[in-house]
Amino acid sequence: MHAVSKHDPSGAVPSPAARTMIDRLIGFPTVSRDSNLGLIEWVRDYLHSHGAKIRLTHDATRKKANLFATLGDSPKPGLILSGHTDVVPVDGQQWDTDPFLATERDGKLFARGSADMKGFIGIILAQAPTFVAALDSNRLDAPLHYALSYDEEVGCLGVRGLIRDLEENGIRPAGCVVGEPTSMQPIIAHKGTHRFRCVVHGREAHSSYVTHGVNAIEYAARLVVYIRQIADRLAQIEQRDYGFTVPYSTLSTGLIRGGIAANVVPKDCEFHFDMRTLPQASPDALYQEIRTYAEVLAREMQAIDPQSGIDLVWASQTAGLAASETDAIVQWAMHLSNNSTVGKVSYGTEAGLFQKMGVPTVICGPGDIADAHRPNEFVALEQLAQCEAFMNRILDTGYAPA
Repeated sequence: MHAVSKHDPSGAVPSPAARTMIDRLIGFPTVSRDSNLGLIEWVRDYLHSHGAKIRLTHDATRKKANLFATLGDSPKPGLILSGHTDVVPVDGQQWDTDPFLATERDGKLFARGSADMKGFIGIILAQAPTFVAALDSNRLDAPLHYALSYDEEVGCLGVRGLIRDLEENGIRPAGCVVGEPTSMQPIIAHKGTHRFRCVVHGREAHSSYVTHGVNAIEYAARLVVYIRQIADRLAQIEQRDYGFTVPYSTLSTGLIRGGIAANVVPKDCEFHFDMRTLPQASPDALYQEIRTYAEVLAREMQAIDPQSGIDLVWASQTAGLAASETDAIVQWAMHLSNNSTVGKVSYGTEAGLFQKMGVPTVICGPGDIADAHRPNEFVALEQLAQCEAFMNRILDTGYAPA
């Protein structure tokens, strides 16, 4: 069910079947911290009714799952259409409408996940009957796969289990389209995304006896400054890639907490930082540089108190994507999207992980990432119609070669 006001002034709108599917998916409040099983099980049953072969991979709690579904029986490698089912929270955001009820106004569809990325998922799922008919008639001669994952928004966590399952079972598709919002422009590269957690353990003391303590906040601050110095160095000397809005690798500290009072030398401090690396950069080398300095600080701390120290954890990492405009799948996506240009983005996706698996991958989906994660998130109906046209053209062109 959806709320409707004005029609799209451009006249380009998705089919009724696609709209119904998108509205249904938006109605599942699949915030990353919560289960996505309601959506996954509904999609499983829907695709099973169209003859799909289904594979589910669960998280450790079995409250979340990835879905990998295959239409068609040909032994030839097929095409993956990939998207994530989780959405970011709406807590504290000022919405004009119910974020989990699709609301149409002025040619736009407002809802959490409308752009990122249930619009794309709804389009591809609504195409299932058409794809099945094309496969049955041999108009398409290779399988088509749906890959729907969990916890993309918190580090592309779920899709790793899906990819591992494919590798263990010898499933190697010919290519992959990740439908993140790109305004239907094929995207050939994104930065690697790496998140780190650092916990500094010191020793408490009265602030009038600072020499008796090990100040966890001050040692954390020294490490934060060192990380910032690395970031400044990269901004100055790293080879630029002007395809990205920020054309060099970046590091930034986003969270810090510690201490209990101004007159107590703090025992503990924790901070989290983020690294976004260009495809050719080495996150391992940067991490080792930071770890080496952390070890220097830890030895200084332990000279005062052997129980103190620094725990540095690489919490998550998502491989960057580095394709070429001349790659077959990119040329194919440019043709299907009627787009003569390609782009690069700074946000992370599962595309780099599929590429690392050996599957040629391109990113192309409806909507603008600038409209995602915000209150009143929306996707233009015209963008959804363009995505649906892209999927329809698959029937005429087949899949990109590997």
